[in-house]
Amino acid sequence: MTIDTPLDLRSAAAPSAPTNDLLTSPILPTLLKLALPNAIAMVGTTLVAVAETSYIGRLGTEPLAGIALVFPFAMLTQMMSAGAMGGGVSSAISRALGAGKRERAATLALHAAMIGACAGLFFTAMMLIFGRAFYTLLGGRGGVLEEAMQYSHVLFSGAISIWLVNTLASVVRGTGDMRIPSIALIGIALVQIAVGGALGLGLFGLPRLGMGGVAMGQLIAFTLGAVFLAWYLVSGRSRLTLHFGAFTFHRDMFIDILKVGAISCLSPLQSVLTILIFTRILAGYGTETLAGYGMGSRLEFLLIPITFAFGVASVPMIGMAVGAGLVARARRIAWTAAAAAGVTVGLIGLIVAIKPMLWVSLFTSDPGVTAAANSYFAWAGPGFGFFGLGVCLYFSAQGAAKVGGPVLAGTLRLVLVGVGGWWLASSGAPAWTMFALVGTAMVVFGLSTALSVRLTRWGK
Repeated sequence: MTIDTPLDLRSAAAPSAPTNDLLTSPILPTLLKLALPNAIAMVGTTLVAVAETSYIGRLGTEPLAGIALVFPFAMLTQMMSAGAMGGGVSSAISRALGAGKRERAATLALHAAMIGACAGLFFTAMMLIFGRAFYTLLGGRGGVLEEAMQYSHVLFSGAISIWLVNTLASVVRGTGDMRIPSIALIGIALVQIAVGGALGLGLFGLPRLGMGGVAMGQLIAFTLGAVFLAWYLVSGRSRLTLHFGAFTFHRDMFIDILKVGAISCLSPLQSVLTILIFTRILAGYGTETLAGYGMGSRLEFLLIPITFAFGVASVPMIGMAVGAGLVARARRIAWTAAAAAGVTVGLIGLIVAIKPMLWVSLFTSDPGVTAAANSYFAWAGPGFGFFGLGVCLYFSAQGAAKVGGPVLAGTLRLVLVGVGGWWLASSGAPAWTMFALVGTAMVVFGLSTALSVRLTRWGK
């Protein structure tokens, strides 16, 4: 028989401390530490957008207008796979880890890969069958439509690679590891810039494939990225290891991912519909106005990756906190991330509103296109900060598995743009009033998202 010492008694009575640093570390420094790799990766994304638009600008005005037709669908693929369904994946895995259920997290990762592969095949079928009809509805005609189709056919033939890259990256991010996904995305960006430019413009003695060649750069880069991330997760080097041989189908795990991811997919769909509505309306203002708006909307889409850097960093922090029952900490993380994203994106908006040529001159010197792009930034730029605030809170809500409010805020923005844009166009209003409507809708979206997060109860 042994008698416990006072030290033994204290050790037995003390609760076990959380082993995950994301549950205990200071919020802002940890958030910035996690956001930094994402921000660096987003620099690569920005460089791709700049380089690709520059390549296409050298091909002519019709290709530049054609990419404005395809770009919303390309971004829809990226946003759904990385931000929407990807957020659902990271949320489910981080909540499982926060609750101490590591085996469940590993099995969730395999279910996520299945969802990503099926979604990629769906996008390929949809765009190869209906792509021409979509672009025609947006006002694509003649040479502009044909240029759009050249790019679209090549890009969407490999949509499964895009979905697998973003799904597997979200699995890794759900564990709190932002470094490896960022390294993969930077590598993808470099390959895409080099291959897309070489094949699109016929550099280094290669055939000049035009729009199809530019798209081929993205297809090849994402295929290589998917192979790398799959190898990383299977090799045992990640915080979660995928064991395909021990896989068992669990319906509840699909539900755990889809209850966040599927609903979240409505948000990028709303964002793209907003762009498509404007694209269709502005097509009636002429090719120059459409091309100018395409430049403006491309920067608007690039703000999403910037807010992604902060928002996706908040997802595992919030998910683990909610899984561990630390709801008050989860809310502090959400507001801290939203403030950081809003300030960063807001500064970008103010800069391009004051000096729009910093962006526009990268792509064109055409006076008509330049005038339209300058007008867009002057009116919509001041609303960018509210847009960043709303998008970041949407990601944070994913971590808590409470995305209904932010999705409804996106619906409000869509209705405002759709109804307001139709009324302005039918009234014969000039293009600048449409751009002012875009800025107003961003402000409404940001404030309504913040209100919904404030009023929604998190936790069980």
